[in-house]
Amino acid sequence: MAKRLFPIFLLWLGADFYFYQAVQTLVHPASAWLWLYWMIDLLLMAGIFTVMFVRRGSGVQQTAIAWLMGLMLLAFIPRLFSLPILLVEDITRLFRGFPPRALWVSELTVGIAAVMFLVVLFGITRGRHFYRLKKETIYFPDLPEAFDGFTITQITDVHSGSFSNAAGVQKGLDLVNAQHSDVILFTGDLVNNQATEMDRWITAFAGLKAPMGKYSVLGNHDYGDYMQWETAEAKKDNLAQLKQVHQKIGFRLLLDEAITLYKDGQSVSLLGVENWGKGGFHKYGDLRKATIDVPDNAFKILMSHDPSHWEGVTLQHPQHIHLTLSGHTHGMQFGFELFGFKWSPIKYVYKQWLGLYEQAGRFLYVNRGFGFLGLKGRIGMWPEVAVITLKRR
Repeated sequence: MAKRLFPIFLLWLGADFYFYQAVQTLVHPASAWLWLYWMIDLLLMAGIFTVMFVRRGSGVQQTAIAWLMGLMLLAFIPRLFSLPILLVEDITRLFRGFPPRALWVSELTVGIAAVMFLVVLFGITRGRHFYRLKKETIYFPDLPEAFDGFTITQITDVHSGSFSNAAGVQKGLDLVNAQHSDVILFTGDLVNNQATEMDRWITAFAGLKAPMGKYSVLGNHDYGDYMQWETAEAKKDNLAQLKQVHQKIGFRLLLDEAITLYKDGQSVSLLGVENWGKGGFHKYGDLRKATIDVPDNAFKILMSHDPSHWEGVTLQHPQHIHLTLSGHTHGMQFGFELFGFKWSPIKYVYKQWLGLYEQAGRFLYVNRGFGFLGLKGRIGMWPEVAVITLKRR
């Protein structure tokens, strides 16, 4: 954790030193505002460093991280996005003998920072339940005719331990039901750490309806790997309890297994694997086990929480997996999408991080996520309800 914080703090301080030049141009050198400028940063950094020593996975740590991340983004992102203005001015100053900064440039820089501050503030106050509906239509030459027009509503990464606003959560669940899809698929991370986080939300999630059923898989957070347990048995019991929660909310949990969906005498195979992730994530999932009884010529839909499983395993699997549904990345809960262009820092970690991908007739859809973790909000990468329609070409 400390190794990750060092480059973040370095970038943060570098951006702040540069932005400070615009503030200096507008504020009297003896002003107390200049002291406050640095005091805020130092206090936030000290808080982030301190929270590392709080019991891992505890409620206190999660709450502290959420608040500190929100405040850090409010302090850092507006300054970072306004720096190009100063950079452009510095390039021109190089050819003009490096005169003092122009007042209007500093005013423009601070103005852009103020606008970005409001955008970030919206994200961490309202963005967490600013649900967006995303629709995709995917064509397959071998889709059974009975399933032409078959609809899937996918949600993922609920992270119920982060929720506090019942009305906000219900807004998202109502959007799910309003799609009237044939099936609802949930692709993992129902909780942050503990099964009891779902206690308050069982009735609400049990209200989700789909005529051909609701199905789910586990995500990396569902195993309780990110908190300290008193005993190994307690951790094991927590996972068993979480599996019962899936049953209570009416979802059929698929654990490296497949079921068959029938319609008008034809069928498709729905597969679900346990979490499998690249890097330091556990590789619990076993696609070979999930497909062992599935005919080679069956049309297959796979639920796999981590999108890295697609390139790491699914594309090389001897059976043709037509469509994989994943989540996990959250779009990092920060980024932007404009005119078809999408960007988030998470793209430098995951090759497939958001939206629809295809290789040799095998498709992957990566959902932005229904909930939030760490940062109690979303900035640009709004929570998602996805509706995927299967069409026969």
